[in-house]
Amino acid sequence: MSVAKLAARALVGGLFIGHGTQKLKGWFGGPGLEGTQAMMQSLNMHPPRRNALAAGVTETAGGALLAAGLATPLASAALIGVMTTAIRKVHLPNGPWAANGGWEYNAVLIAACTMLAEQGPGAASLDRLLGTERTGFGWGLGALALGVAASAATVEAGRRAAPVTPASPSGTDGGTDGGTDGGGSPYPDTAGDPVTED
Repeated sequence: MSVAKLAARALVGGLFIGHGTQKLKGWFGGPGLEGTQAMMQSLNMHPPRRNALAAGVTETAGGALLAAGLATPLASAALIGVMTTAIRKVHLPNGPWAANGGWEYNAVLIAACTMLAEQGPGAASLDRLLGTERTGFGWGLGALALGVAASAATVEAGRRAAPVTPASPSGTDGGTDGGTDGGGSPYPDTAGDPVTED
């Protein structure tokens, strides 16, 4: 089981590090910070630069902590929050299937992070080495709840921080809300998160 947990942590954590550095540095074909900022702007995540930095740093640091098995419940909660936001702002209107830009990939990552928070990182981890490993149903549920709550707070903060635009003559707004909480996603082809294209 420890080998399986180590492999799961290394894979999931490594993928998140990749996604985070795509956002921050433009590595692995990513958009870099400027591209991520533009994406956040279109998703109504204001201020866009702060949210771009937050998403990139959370994925990179959270992925590194998860891979190392350090502060595992907290790392899991942070990554669950990012994926929950990606589902809400990008993938939800597209249905479950990743081929259609849906949310299945994000949901699998959320499930994996919840499982690691509940079951613990295993023997080959810094949490075990330092005597800080925590396991149990409450830790898994807590990580899931904290991640979802953090996502909700982030989305609401982004909405409240959106600049006010004058109404157009037709009575519609200026189109500042490029995100989705009911309409179609502006990036229906994205797979893993708001700034990673197929």
